[in-house]
Formats: sequence, C-alpha cells, structure tokens
Amino acid sequence: MTSASPPPRAPEPGRSSRRKPLLARLSPPQLIALSFAVAILVGGLLLTLPGLHGVNEDGTRRSVSFLQALFTSTSALCVTGLNVIDPSRDFNRAGQLVIMLLIQLGGLGIITFGTSFALLSRRRVNFTERLRVAQQVGALNAGGVLGLIRSIFLYTFLIELAGAALLAFRFVPQEGWGPGLFYALFHSVSAFNNAGFALYSDNLMGFVGDPLVSGVIALLIILGGTGFLVQLNVVAHLMNPRRNRLMGHSKLVLTMMAALLVVGTLGYLVFEWSNPKTLAPLGFGDKLLASFFQSVTTRTAGFNTLDYGAMQLSTLFMTIILMFIGANPGGTGGGIKTSTFYVMMASAWSMVRGRRDTTLFRRRIDTDTILRAMTVGLLSIGLVNVMFLLLLVFNSRADVLFVNLFFEAVSAFGTVGLSMNTTPLLNANQQVVLILLMFLGRIGPLTFAVAFNRPDSRALIRYPADKDILIG
Repeated sequence: MTSASPPPRAPEPGRSSRRKPLLARLSPPQLIALSFAVAILVGGLLLTLPGLHGVNEDGTRRSVSFLQALFTSTSALCVTGLNVIDPSRDFNRAGQLVIMLLIQLGGLGIITFGTSFALLSRRRVNFTERLRVAQQVGALNAGGVLGLIRSIFLYTFLIELAGAALLAFRFVPQEGWGPGLFYALFHSVSAFNNAGFALYSDNLMGFVGDPLVSGVIALLIILGGTGFLVQLNVVAHLMNPRRNRLMGHSKLVLTMMAALLVVGTLGYLVFEWSNPKTLAPLGFGDKLLASFFQSVTTRTAGFNTLDYGAMQLSTLFMTIILMFIGANPGGTGGGIKTSTFYVMMASAWSMVRGRRDTTLFRRRIDTDTILRAMTVGLLSIGLVNVMFLLLLVFNSRADVLFVNLFFEAVSAFGTVGLSMNTTPLLNANQQVVLILLMFLGRIGPLTFAVAFNRPDSRALIRYPADKDILIG
C-alpha cells in the first residue's frame, strides 16, 4: 500500500511563487557597478581584436595586450582619458570608433542607454527601472525620469553635432574631408563627455593658441560637466522665469563653477607666467586662453594644451585640488563634485562661527545632506590615499617620483585624465591600481559602498548619546 503524497505547500503570504530574475533583484547602486564592470570587460575584449589595431611603417599590426586594452576600455567608459598607449597610433579608425562609442556609452550611463532602447522598442519601463535611471542621472525623483531621458539624449546629440560642425572648420582643412570630419566628431564627443581622449600624440598642445579649437572644446567640457538637470532648469527658467524658478541646486552649481573657473585661470596665469616651458613664450592673449583652458580641463576633462610634466609644483598642487573637486552632479565628469565640496566647507565654516544651521540662499541644508557630503569626502580621501600607497609600493622606476604618482592617483579617481607624462611608464600592477581607481571614481565611492553593504539589523536600535567625547 502506497502512502499518499503530501499536498503541495501554499506560497507564504507576501512571497511570489516565481523568483525574480537576478537583475530585477539588484539595487540601483549594485546595477550601476555591475553594468560598468561588465561593459569595461567587453570593451577590453573588443579592443584586443587585431583588426582594430594600427599599422607600423613596415606594414605589420601594432601589438596591444589585454591589459592595455582593458586600461583603454576603462579609461573610455569611465570618461577619464589616461592612456598607457597612444590611441592615435595604436588603433586604426575602426578602433578609434569603438573608443568613441565607449566614451558615449560611459558618459551618458549604461543604464540610461538601456532605458532609451526600451523606450524605442515601446517596452514598458517599471518603477524599479525608473528609480535606477534616476539615481544614475542624478534626478530628484523617478516620476518624470522617462521624459528626462528623452531630453538628455536629444540635448546631448544636438550639442555634440554642433560642436563637431564648429571643429570641422579647423580639422577638415588640416586633415582632409573624411579624416577631418571624424576628428571633429571624435573630439566633440570626447569633450562633451569630459573624456579627454584626443587623436594627436601630444593631445591638444598643437592648438594652444587656437581660439576656435580651445574655445569650442572648453565650451563642450563646461556643458557636459555642468549637469543635465541644471541646464534644463536654466533653459526652462530663461523661457518662463515666473513659472520656472532656479533651484537652489542650480544656483549652487553655477556659482561654484564660475568661482572655480576664475580661481583656476588666475592660478595658472600667475604660477606659470614666467615658466619658459609653458606660458612664458606665449603672448598675453594666448597666455590667458591657455590658462582658461587648463582651468576648464581640470574639471575632469583631461585635455591639455600645456605640458603638465613641465609645470611648477605650485601649479600641480592647485591642479590636484581642482581635479579632486571635479565637476557637477548629474554631469559627465567625476570628482567629489562641486556641491559636495561646498556643503563640506560651508558646514565647517558654520561650526567655526558657532552657527547651528548651514544655509544656502536663505535655505537650511539638512543634516542628512551634510552627513552624505562628509561621507563622500572622507571615503574619497581614504580611497585616493590607499591607492596612492599601492602605487608607491609597486613603483619600480627611479624617474617616477612621489608627485607624479599622487597626480596620477587623483587624476584617475576624478576621472580627469591629466598626466605628467607618467601613465605609459607605469608597470602592470600600477595599471591595475589605476583601473580600479577610474572604476570607483566613475561610479562613486559611496555608490560602491552602498552597493555591497548588508542591512544592519541593529539599525532600529538607537542608543543614548555620549556627550563626553572631545573633538578638536
């Protein structure tokens, strides 16, 4: 006699009988980190294909190792611009096109691209997907994020095409019609996404006194690094000031951007004025243009019209600070962001003056915002110093100095791409360190920390305050 089989268990209340797919169970920070990691690996594998490599004078293909390709892929997707090889020589036109596409993908955000394709295919985008996109583009809420995505894509492509059209006036006469148009588009995409990749071995040093190239590239960098939400808010305000007021965030971003550009321009002008290897040989107009361009490019762009390996130590110190601060939230640049820097400094100043609240444009900045800014700042400082220590441990060259490695570390973390001509001299271990720094700098140390933390069961317990701890 056989026993009857037990009846099937009913699903527990509140629990679905079907397990969600892996991607659906990932939080926004986890999906952002994973998507960039996978895209970097795929990009690295693509760039190892011999058909994308340049040709030597004897007709043989240039050799690009997997680590070099992975470094280039990371630098492109994290819109950094550091290079261990020369993209203008080691990759042919097809390889450079792949790099340009990686830059565009990394600048706008991988999740943003995925959502846009879903919209084009008329697939429904659920709330979780909207929340992930909102976190990547820096939207304040997930409600109108789909309309924001459309606006971002349209705005981005229009600006890049306009920049390419202007740059074509210089590159087409210089390079010819086909190469000139590609050069114009490549540099426009690279500039707007604050990537710093150039198709010249000396970056843009050959255009130090060219107002067209320097001016257009600088404008594209500013537009890309300002932040999409800020620009949309400014445009809406200009069209209808009564209905669309400027947000406090927009006022802060524009004020900080203007202040840092002025400080940077004056700093380069003063510190490098008599340096025979940088500004000294130039006339006053070219000196002012070059100083302004370097001030703009430290906002995580990575282009250079002057040789950073020949600059004064005082200039390099100022550059490191500007690179660490970086661009604005929601833009294509990196760094701790201008708003984070302001909140940190303003809260410290309020504490020094004995004020209970930190204010901005007659509005109080809440405690959560201040704690978040302090957390981002401290995590970033800790990350840069740990990775810098690893660069020192792995260093095996006497001609690569302390300041060179620190400059590289901050440049990689801020996804800037400026270098004192040091990146090609680094060994394999140091290249891996910079790959990690670029990756963490692009997704943000706080996003990475949140992505892989575990909920604390003790978070609901609140202990009595201890006021006996002395600070300062």
